[in-house]
Amino acid sequence: MHSLSIEHVSKSYTLDGAARPVLKDITLHVRRNEIVAIIGASGCGKSTLLRLIVGLDTDFHGSIIRGSKGAAPARVGMVFQDHRLFPWLTVEANVNLAFDSSDISPSTRSDKVRHYIDLVGLSEFAKAYPRQLSGGMAQRAAIARALAQEPDILLMDEPFGALDSILRMRLQDELLSIWEKHRLSIVIVTHDVEEALYLADRVMVMEPNPGRIRDVFEVALPRPRDRGGVLLSTLKKRCMELLI
Repeated sequence: MHSLSIEHVSKSYTLDGAARPVLKDITLHVRRNEIVAIIGASGCGKSTLLRLIVGLDTDFHGSIIRGSKGAAPARVGMVFQDHRLFPWLTVEANVNLAFDSSDISPSTRSDKVRHYIDLVGLSEFAKAYPRQLSGGMAQRAAIARALAQEPDILLMDEPFGALDSILRMRLQDELLSIWEKHRLSIVIVTHDVEEALYLADRVMVMEPNPGRIRDVFEVALPRPRDRGGVLLSTLKKRCMELLI
């Protein structure tokens, strides 16, 4: 069963009075509890596609269905490359924003905030402000805020791109741990081929001008995956051949 259906989606911008196509005929179905990574050169429309999925941009052709057809729309959370925490609020208060439109009791709200902060390992920094956090900690706080919305689908736009390699690997493992506990669908945009292959069940390779799908393939490797393993290296070579 699909948690997300993207069917024949095309998107254009107007530049100097002329239409400039950004996405062309994108079709992708994301299964429930599946991780899909989207890779491709800069300018191929990866981030634009996420904006369409989450509903930040509604001017496109085609169909995007969040959830199963005929059912209630799936809840969607999003994590950006920069954490986008409000600097005047603590970690606790930033995560608490996820419940502003809910009618749950204050005590339940407090328990949920604590749960998601604990989930990303920031319980000792709940009262800290973003300026008091490292880059990795701030990104974990942003993930906690997105998860607090209890989404069925989590969209991630280069969430670890600004981090050093060691911290990036650590947060990749934390993300997989969260995914195993909550079994939500994840769509992650990344420039890092190794990250895509390490995290995803399937990888969608895009090419630019306009952005379109070049290939979609399964990463049929058991978890936990060996980052330096022969099978992962073989898939990396395949990805690089598609991207070059």
